[in-house]
Amino acid sequence: MQRSLEQLEKTAAETIPMLKKSFGVDCLSDRQIFRWHKAFAEGREDVNDENRAGRPSTSSSDDNVKRVRDLLNTDRRLSVRLISETLDITKTIVHEIVSKSLGMRKVCAKLNQKC
Repeated sequence: MQRSLEQLEKTAAETIPMLKKSFGVDCLSDRQIFRWHKAFAEGREDVNDENRAGRPSTSSSDDNVKRVRDLLNTDRRLSVRLISETLDITKTIVHEIVSKSLGMRKVCAKLNQKC
C-alpha cells in the first residue's frame, strides 16, 4: 500500500535526494520535482497529463490525408502552399502528409512516388 505525501511528511527539498538516489540520471529536474510535489500536496492523485486547450494533434487525420491525396490526384504539380490554401490546412501538416503519409517527395518541382 502506497503512502501519500501527508503520510511521509516530507518537504519537496527532502524529497529531491530520495528521488535522485532512486532514479539517478533519469530523475526529474529539481524544478519539476517541486512542481509535482506541490500538485500532490494540493490533492492531485493522477500522474497522467491533464487535457489542454489548443489545436488537437490530429491535424493529419485520415480525412485530411484523403483530401490531400484526392487533390494531388487531380494535379501532381501542386505546391504545398497551394494545397494548404485550397484545403485550409497548415503548410507543415500538408508537408507531413505528403512526405510521410503519402510517401511522396519533391523532384524537379514535381511530387513523385518514392522508389
